[in-house]
Amino acid sequence: MRFTLTLEQQELQRRARTVADEEFRPRAALIDQTEEFPIDNVQTLVRERFMGLTIPQPYGGGGRPVIDAVLVVEQIARACGTTARIVVEGNLGTVGAIVNFGTEAHRREYLPWVCEGEKPAIAITEREAGSAATDLRTKAVLEGDAYILDGQKWLITGAGTSRLYLVFARLNEEPGAGAIGGLLVERDTPGFRVGKREPMMGLRGLPEGELVFAGCRVPRDNLLVGAGGFKHLMSAYNGQRVGAAAVALGLAQGAYEEALRFTKERRQFGHPIASFQGLQWMQADMTIQLDAARLLVYRAAANAEHGFPDRQEAAIAKTYAAEMAVQVTNQALQIFGGRGYSREFPLERMVRDARMFTIGGGTVQVLRNIIATEVLGKEFRR
Repeated sequence: MRFTLTLEQQELQRRARTVADEEFRPRAALIDQTEEFPIDNVQTLVRERFMGLTIPQPYGGGGRPVIDAVLVVEQIARACGTTARIVVEGNLGTVGAIVNFGTEAHRREYLPWVCEGEKPAIAITEREAGSAATDLRTKAVLEGDAYILDGQKWLITGAGTSRLYLVFARLNEEPGAGAIGGLLVERDTPGFRVGKREPMMGLRGLPEGELVFAGCRVPRDNLLVGAGGFKHLMSAYNGQRVGAAAVALGLAQGAYEEALRFTKERRQFGHPIASFQGLQWMQADMTIQLDAARLLVYRAAANAEHGFPDRQEAAIAKTYAAEMAVQVTNQALQIFGGRGYSREFPLERMVRDARMFTIGGGTVQVLRNIIATEVLGKEFRR
């Protein structure tokens, strides 16, 4: 196996790192404090063509493989986790679903939106259907030339700021996954409103909120995946999971770099603290964890090429990267001591941001169930 990036990929990585350091890093603390959607950062992402990297060129995108988007996400997350999440949703998840399952009309209508800065949202979760996604109750009933959509979604990333939503809904009365399909719903559709925004621990520049559908009339042509297509929809979600793993990886890398610089500059007992073996071992452990996570994330992304990541590889990458990010950001904060606990430094924000990834996009417990099913076989699944 070759682990060397192409010259083009190295240049893309370098460019993303430069933009992140020069433009996103100075704004990150303010985004966290104000909890405002970073529209200036989105405009920069559009300028640099980081939105729609994976979208085929005929629709305005870069036509690049999944690994290239992951390289950009990782570099941006070092400086600003919120902005990195926008890049994920501007390249994976809903974008992949439209590219692979949408009609030509869907692709021509909605993919250019993404290249212009739209962050489409996936709307799966409900208050009583989180990890048990097939328990969702939102319904869409076909009446003539439209689906009448009723129900509520909860903790939807980008609620209110996104113009386009991929809404998972029940399309018939069959129980379980068999009835579930996906509809593309625009924000200004009558009968659709954004409900309460949840106050979150981290990644505060992207709202997590409620979507309410009450007699929402969605054109019939906006059906992306019909009943029985839940597995197709979730295959697109594997891309979202690899993207989330890349954000976790980037956050941890950013915290690691801050700690590495600090240990060389900070002096105690007459010496730089980098000379103390206890801290050297912490740095060594962090290096090992980052390398392992990076290899898992890159493998899942590279093997996807222009399609969806493998379910097992995505689950392994996200589980390890998410838990690694919690550990590494906390270790980096520890190295900073009292300064790390202060909001004057970025470490406490990175710790809060990293904590989300063991929960959102599939908890690490659910992902371990997926991994175990692949290892043991479906006969042992409960």
